[in-house]
Amino acid sequence: MAALTLASACSRSDGNGAIDQPAGKEGSGAAPVVTIGPDEAMPEVVVWEAPSIQVDEGNTDELKSQAHEALEAGRLFGDGDGDGEGAGAIPLYLALRQSAPDDPEVQRGFGEAVDALVSRADTMLAAVEDEPAALRQAQEVGSVLRVVAAQDPRVVAYLDQLQTVEQAQEASLRGERALNQDDIGETGDGGAIGWFRQSLELRPGNARATQGLAAAESALIRRAEKAAEADDYEQAGDWLDKAAGLRPDMDTVDRARAHIARVRLARIGSLRDQGIAALSAEGGVDVARAHLANLLRIAPEGNPAAVELRERIELASHYGLFRPGQVFTEALRLGGRGPALVVIPHGAFRMGASETDPEATDAERPARTIRFDRGLAVAQHEVTVAEFRRFITATGYTTRAARRGYSTIYDERSGNLVRRNGVDWRHDYTGKPAADELPVLHVSARDADAYAEWLADQTGHRYRLPSEAEFEYMLRAGNPGPFPWGEGAPPPGSGNYTGALDASPSGRHWRNAFAGYGDGAWGPAPAASYAPNGYGLFDVAGNVSEWVGDCWHGSYRRAPTTGKAWVNPGCRERVVRGGSWASSPEQTRSSWRLASDANTTNARVGFRVVREI
Repeated sequence: MAALTLASACSRSDGNGAIDQPAGKEGSGAAPVVTIGPDEAMPEVVVWEAPSIQVDEGNTDELKSQAHEALEAGRLFGDGDGDGEGAGAIPLYLALRQSAPDDPEVQRGFGEAVDALVSRADTMLAAVEDEPAALRQAQEVGSVLRVVAAQDPRVVAYLDQLQTVEQAQEASLRGERALNQDDIGETGDGGAIGWFRQSLELRPGNARATQGLAAAESALIRRAEKAAEADDYEQAGDWLDKAAGLRPDMDTVDRARAHIARVRLARIGSLRDQGIAALSAEGGVDVARAHLANLLRIAPEGNPAAVELRERIELASHYGLFRPGQVFTEALRLGGRGPALVVIPHGAFRMGASETDPEATDAERPARTIRFDRGLAVAQHEVTVAEFRRFITATGYTTRAARRGYSTIYDERSGNLVRRNGVDWRHDYTGKPAADELPVLHVSARDADAYAEWLADQTGHRYRLPSEAEFEYMLRAGNPGPFPWGEGAPPPGSGNYTGALDASPSGRHWRNAFAGYGDGAWGPAPAASYAPNGYGLFDVAGNVSEWVGDCWHGSYRRAPTTGKAWVNPGCRERVVRGGSWASSPEQTRSSWRLASDANTTNARVGFRVVREI
């Protein structure tokens, strides 16, 4: 009987298939696509020994016949039994050659059997890629040829090819095992990629190694995806760059790049949206800044989403949910809307008169720098009669002038301000019934405070009179000159001031007025009749002077630098700011200020409100 001895291809060191392992190990990440069983190994090499077949004079013809039939049937090798029954053609011819080495029929049959086996060997070797069992069969054929025709050039060539296939298959198998151990070898120093490339060097284009490289590419792409999930797009790009070198003719990595780019854009958009949404909550600016920090870490330079979120955070830190220049009104609980407000910008300015202003008094000095870190919503114009009436109707409030029964009006006959009984907020500068669109007059500082408190109650937000610093800031609107518009006479149409061209109903003119200026009014004009200033506010410098929230102090020494109202509890004197329709040019200067009893009411003073944002 023939003996079949099995030897592991992985353990050979005789030049018949053993290969050296690539050096190095690097990398970590996702599990690869290729999966092999724990017991899978290279097919073991079969060492073939010719079976022992008894040949004598009595069975020679029978064995020849069996050998011929086996050759015709394609049974080229196989053991059979000791009498040759069922044996392949080659074992039979080998036995016959030993007893009849010169028999032409035996020699011819043996040669044909070897030719057939060589042909079969080539076919099996070609099928290794498609049929898992083909390598085992090719090795069995090789083991037979190695015994029966080792010197045949065809066999030598076949055995060389078989050895190359074995080495390539073994390299592919080791590459698959490395993949399963997450040893991708992306640095090029070994690992799965090293094994697969070695397999392809041995057998260019072999499917198993090609598929292995595709699996290694997939593993690197998965690492890139995981890096992207962790917002590490730089690392994701590195993994994709490594993957791109594995199969440069394929578009797999390009598609992965496009996918990760879409993920990145979506993530950037999400962080922007989360940051913007956070701004509407209390303490949301800090949360939004955290989102911006993450966004800047993953966004390309100058990304529009990052620019937008940074701008929104900047705005929110100074203006809450508003924007500078925005005009808005708020609903009142009783119905209707509150006064129109405009958001003025945050910033800094120099408050008070300069040392070179010849018209300034000590009350306007020393000048100091005031900074506002947050914007402010300011009523576009002074509170009108109609707006004040709504407050009186809703609350039943009685003003100071109504309680005491008089106020100060302008008397056309004398050209002076005089006391008149029965005058209150419902009357104009002459004591006649006031039109709804006129700024409300004959109101005290405490009346103005009461109106602001009512608005706060109606809207749920803090309304108040502006501080003196806020008033001068909004009055100047960025202009450091002595007048709100700078130097000289007012620009045409800029406001209701004492102009030399103005005339009263009886033809009176101002003795101390801006030369060459006329605004067509004598007394207060309807609110917002003239051009707004640089912050979008009407009549800050003229029309009527206005109450502010500060108590009177004779100078700015020891004044706060925060811009808040300078208040002493229970103070009786308040501050009036801004020129009026009857103010001299000196009283229209930006730094001019006046002390007035908090209960004063007259035809020159009104007010406007601000709303904190």
